[in-house]
Parts: sequence; structure tokens; C-alpha cells
Amino acid sequence: MSAQKQYQFGDIEPKWQDSWNSVGAFRALVDTSRPKFYCLEMLPYPSGRIHMGHVRNYAIGDAIARYKKMRGYNVLHPMGWDAFGLPAENAAIAHNMDPGEWTWSNIAYMKQQLQKLGFSYDWERELATCSEEYAAFEQQLFIELYKKGLIYRKKAEVNWCDHCKTVLANEQVEEGRCWRDGSEVLKKELEQWFFRITAYADELLEGLDTLTDGWPERVLTMQRNWIGKSIGAEIVFEIPEISESITVFTTRPDTLFGATFMTLAPEHPLALRLCAGKETEAGVKAFIEKVRRQDTITRTSDKEKEGVFTGASAINPVNGQSIPVYLGNFVLMGYGTGAVMAVPAHDQRDFAFARKYQLPITEVIQSEQGVAGEAWTGPGTLINSGRFNGMDNETAKKAIIDHLQQQGKGTASINFRLRDWGISRQRYWGNPIPMIHCSQCGVVPVPADQLPVKLPKGVTLQGSEESPLATVPEFVNVSCPTCAGPARRETDTMDTFVESSWYFHRYACQEDKTQPINRQAMDYWMDVDQYIGGVEHAVMHLLYARFFHKALRDLGYVGSDEPFTRLLTQGMVLLGGKKMSKSLGNIVDPDEMIQRYGADTVRLFTLFASPPEKDLEWNESGVEGAFRFLGRLWRLVHEDTTRYGRSAESPGELSDDARKLQQKLHQTIKRVTQNMEGHYHFNTAIAATMELVNEMTPFSDTSPSGKALFQEALEALCRLLAPFVPHICEELWQDLGHRSLLINEPWPAFDPELASADEITLVVQVNGKVRAKIEVDAGIDKAQMQQLALEHERILPYLENVEIKQVIVVPGKLVNIVVKPK
Repeated sequence: MSAQKQYQFGDIEPKWQDSWNSVGAFRALVDTSRPKFYCLEMLPYPSGRIHMGHVRNYAIGDAIARYKKMRGYNVLHPMGWDAFGLPAENAAIAHNMDPGEWTWSNIAYMKQQLQKLGFSYDWERELATCSEEYAAFEQQLFIELYKKGLIYRKKAEVNWCDHCKTVLANEQVEEGRCWRDGSEVLKKELEQWFFRITAYADELLEGLDTLTDGWPERVLTMQRNWIGKSIGAEIVFEIPEISESITVFTTRPDTLFGATFMTLAPEHPLALRLCAGKETEAGVKAFIEKVRRQDTITRTSDKEKEGVFTGASAINPVNGQSIPVYLGNFVLMGYGTGAVMAVPAHDQRDFAFARKYQLPITEVIQSEQGVAGEAWTGPGTLINSGRFNGMDNETAKKAIIDHLQQQGKGTASINFRLRDWGISRQRYWGNPIPMIHCSQCGVVPVPADQLPVKLPKGVTLQGSEESPLATVPEFVNVSCPTCAGPARRETDTMDTFVESSWYFHRYACQEDKTQPINRQAMDYWMDVDQYIGGVEHAVMHLLYARFFHKALRDLGYVGSDEPFTRLLTQGMVLLGGKKMSKSLGNIVDPDEMIQRYGADTVRLFTLFASPPEKDLEWNESGVEGAFRFLGRLWRLVHEDTTRYGRSAESPGELSDDARKLQQKLHQTIKRVTQNMEGHYHFNTAIAATMELVNEMTPFSDTSPSGKALFQEALEALCRLLAPFVPHICEELWQDLGHRSLLINEPWPAFDPELASADEITLVVQVNGKVRAKIEVDAGIDKAQMQQLALEHERILPYLENVEIKQVIVVPGKLVNIVVKPK
């Protein structure tokens, strides 16, 4: 061909982005005649530039959104910015500029980067959490939650990051260090604002059972463990020498006769009284000071436990024995009562502690193993337990609790590991807490007509234990809204996780400027049908958002119990086996990749190189391979236009080659469709289209029937690949003679009879047990069989937290995956 059209992605991609924007192709409006689909990726922090992790996350969401649109859904796919936060403030200090200035300039740059990738966002719903509108609505919700009793203020020991100069929630401390910068976390006692998330502990736990079909089991397990519900008893131990008693919570009242010592949290209010004036006093004080520098995670980890004897004893309420009272670094005031009855014969941690400090070990549940080498934590029959001897331990639990209640020395109880969410932050760049402190009236909400409370300009961001806002008299000094007397404005700002706990509600009613959340919009758009983001937010953002949604339900803003129906936690993007990061110097610049290969190539590689739940190893040869495939697709349409076209005459009988291609076409449509449902196996879906291209490349039947079939196959390819590489597919769609936008075309349908020809049933086993049966093409090879088995939605749960030792493939029949626990 003398004038063959060239694949110029630099011209094609901006052209179709402009075209989509000009017709409002992704504008989401309420339409009750169609099913809705709310697709959402976790909103980014405007750090300055997007990275490949962003690209992968948003390419996944965009593929889903575009696919659902072609399936006939009314799709809501918004984007915004988690724009308050500590990094902006630190950057402002470093560059001597206003945090708002820094943030808004970053938003503008990152938005332009995302638009280059052609994502199908409804930009009319864009929001930034630092905007005055969003801040005002959030302050309004804060006051409503405060009036409902879900927000309160108290003095509490908190996690303090001295580098960030602010408080951290328990969930923001990782192995004793700040989740953002890795600085050591200290303990301080400060007046703080808390969300009463514990009021929803039971509901948050029970709600996880409704999410089992749509959420990764790993995330459900992490949340269950973090909430940590324990059923047991509270038991009273008297301490005669100071005329006090200590109440302990235990899940094992059946082992009470085996309690041979007690362990208190170093922060326990009686800790210093128990050692006062004794030779143990100096050692106890030194131990308390040492533990104050340890975080919760370190104290409860598997490391060797430490303790110190207080010099005092307590009385076991069931046998009257005097037992020594220790302090232990592994006991927390935040869980239970801050005191533990230690039963070394039947608790491994207590067993190790007793051995270390040469404390008695008394067996009270009979077992074959005994206590020679380790504690027995299983079931058994009670011994050395007085009137309860001979009972099985489960029966004994209730019997001993009943006995304690009759004696006034205990009661049945339920405990949670979950603590209330501390949201006070001693930094400037956050949403001001809309409360006023009056010496006469106490704490008073800011009146509605004075919202939003705005951040003052020109504040010195010096960082101390007090918020920089406290240094601005014109901000701090106000009149009390109740008595008009002199009062003081709250100077802490909210944790930025507050903003990300309800932004998805706001997206759905962004056009309503009169209220934070529009119930009518909620009833149509919510819940989020598919949420996409990193697993690192399992016990921070995802737990907070679930709590916030339930609280908003109780305020009447929403009607459902859970905000996210399905959750996809994508893997990280790695380079050289390590997560891309500036500190390691292994960043790949998306702008550079787009300039060299085009947005479609970058999108294709990130979706094809790995299943979405798995980590993706960046490989530029893989990017070049994706680019070459798009070149093949382009040439399939443009190199020989005599191979395709619609004929005016009725097509005749298909040749053998044409029947083979027709069968492959319908099998491909079926495979791609199945892979786009459920767990979104984009890589195998794309692989199926590549196989179809391989089948089409040598096709040479130029009869009217052959040409019509080839045209049909080319059009189907464009539709099947449109969610992944939308720009080139739009261009090819036009080149095939269409004038409509491909994004508005329906998804291709397959003939079940043609699609099922030459299929086999692939049996997939895990450790020899059948876990799934998959219909696959008879012609697939061993590598493809293995890949399909390892990535199947029914198999993935069996591969979590295990090591794959071997994959045995019997061609055409079965795949057996041999695993063992990690």
C-alpha cells in the first residue's frame, strides 16, 4: 500500500481524549432505566507527580469502568484529591511556602498527568478535601456526630511522633514507628478528640460476614483481628496491703485455679503504689520509664517478654492463695483492664515468663502433654480446681463464672481490642475541629452560620506539642456562642483519615451545594460496587470508612450498612524486586513512558504483566512487547484492507479456514467476558485477544464470506480491547468505517454453541482436593493451563498465606497445586 496509515499514538491519544471530553462521554447522571455501577479507586494524595503505582491502580479501575459501561451499566467513575496532610506542611516548611499553594499546584500537575492516560473519570465530580466547601461540610458532620455522642474529648496517653510533631492513631504505628516516615513513636498524655468507633465494634465485626463474597479474605481477617472480640469474665483480685482490688479480664476462667501470679500494665494506676517505699521501687520506676518508649506493636510482638516484681501480692479469689504481682511490658492499659491473671501451665506467654522469673506452674487442665516443655492450651478435664474437678473445661467456664458472681468476685464480660479513634492532630494543614472552649459553658460547637472555620494565612509552621494555630491570637480568641463571654477556639486539626472516610459519599452528590450528603443520590449510587486500593489500608482507611458509613446511616444520610460491596487490593509495582520509591532511586517516570510508547502501551503492560492482586515487576522489555502487540493490531487493520469489508451480496458458505476463525472468535469473546467478570483477570483476557490476533494474521480467505467474517473479528477485537487500550481502539473503529464512538458501543456477544466447541473441563486441585472446574480451549498448552489454575477466583483464596511447593499439570485434564503453610 502506497499511503499506509501509520500508528502515531502522540496524535491519536490527545485526539480521542478531546473527543470524549467534548461529548461528556463519562458524565454520570441518575438514570433509573439502567443498572448503576459505582467504580472507585482510592483517591490519591497530591504529592506532586503520579507514579507507576498510581498508573496501575487507575488502569485497573478504568478497565472495569469502561467494561461495565459497554455492558449497559450507568457508570459513576470519579476522581479527587486527599489534599490535607502532614507531607504538604513539611514541604511548605522546607520550601518556605504556603501548604495550600503547594497542594493546589500539585493537584493541577497531577490532574494533567492523569488526563494524558485517558482515564474515564467524570471530572465534573472532582473534589479536593482541602477546599472550603468540603471542609465546611465535614465540620458540619463533625458537629452532628458530636451531638449524637459519637465524638468526645478526654485526656489520654497517645502515640507521639516527634519528627512529625503530632499524635498518631494506634493504626498509624507500625512496629514502634510512624507509618509515614519511620520515626520512633513515643507515649505522651494529651487532651484529645476521639471518634467513638468502639460503639460500633460488634456491628463492624458482624458486618464482615456480609462481605465474604466481595472482599479478600486477608483483609477480612486483618479487620477481625484488629477488632479483636473476646468473650470471657472480669474477676476481682484483692490486694490487702493497700486495701485495693484489681479486676482482670480473661477468656479462660476455667484456668483460674492455675493463676500463680498477676501481671499489670506499667501504666496501671496502682503500679507505683504497689512498690512505694519498698526495695523494688527503683527497679519498678526504671522499668516503667523504659516501657513508655515502646509502642503497642513491639510490646505485643513475639519478642521475649520483660517484667519486674512490684513487691506486692494479690489474693486468688477461688482458692485464697497469695500470688505475686508483676509489671509486664506485654500488658496494655488499652485492652481489658490493664491487668492479666497469669496461668503459665495453660498460656505459652505466661509459661515463658514463669520460666524466666522462676515462678510456680500449676496444671489445672489435664492433658497427655503435661507442662514439661510448653503450656497446654487445648481442651481437657479440670484438676487441682476444688469443687470443679472432673468437669470438662468448657462446662467449667460457665460454672466458675456463676460461682464468682454469687460471691461478688466476678462477672461474665465481653472485650474488644479495638480502641476509640483519636483524630486530634497538632498540625496546621488539616481541617480545623469546629469547637470552642468556654470557661463558663464548657465545650461548645461553632454555630452553623459560622462554618467553615477557615485556616488563617501566614502562620509560622514551627511544630511543637501544640498546634501552630495556637500561636495565632486572632484565630484562637473568640466569643462563646452561648454566653458571648471570652472563649478559645480549638486549635487541633482533624486526622486526614477523616476526609477519606466519607469522600465517596460526596462524589455521588457533588452537585448538591446545600448539604454534605444528598440522601436521594445515596439511594441511587451507593454502595460503591467496586473499590480498588492497597491492602496497607485494611485497618486504617477501610475500617474508618466502614465506621463512618454506619454513623452516617444512623444520622439518616445513607440507607445501607456497608459502603463497599466488592474490594480489589492491587499488588505493588516493583523494580529489581523492590517497591518503587524515591529513596531507593528506582522510580520509573510515567510521563517519560507515555512520551516514548504512548498511554495505551503503558496501560496494556500494567494490566497484562501480572494479575491485579499480585505484585508487578516492572520490565521495560515487557513494555516494548506491549508496544509491539499494538503495532500488530494496527497492521492487522491497515496493511491489507482487501482482507476485510462488508459485502452487498449475501455471504455464502464459510470455508474450513473461516469456520476455524469463527470458532476462535466466539471462544475469545467468551473467554474475555468470563475473565472480565468476578476477579477481573485482565492478563488472561488480554492473552486471549493476542491468540485471536495470531489466528487472524495468516487468514487469507478473501471471499465475501471470508471478508465479512474478518471484518467482524476486527470489530470484536476493538470492542474486547477497548477497556484496556481505548485510544487505539477508537481510532481503529473509525478506520473500520464507523462514525459512532466505540465507548458507546455494546460489548460483543458470543454464540454459546460456537464458543463451547473444542473445549475441555480442566480440573484444579489443591493438595489433591478438587477446588474448581474450568471450561478451557482444548488447544491450550501446559503453561496456559497452569496460569489459568493459579489465577482462578475459586483457587486464589487457597493460595493466601501459603507457599506453593509444586504445580503438577496433566495436559488436557488437571492441575494439582501443592502448597504448605508459610
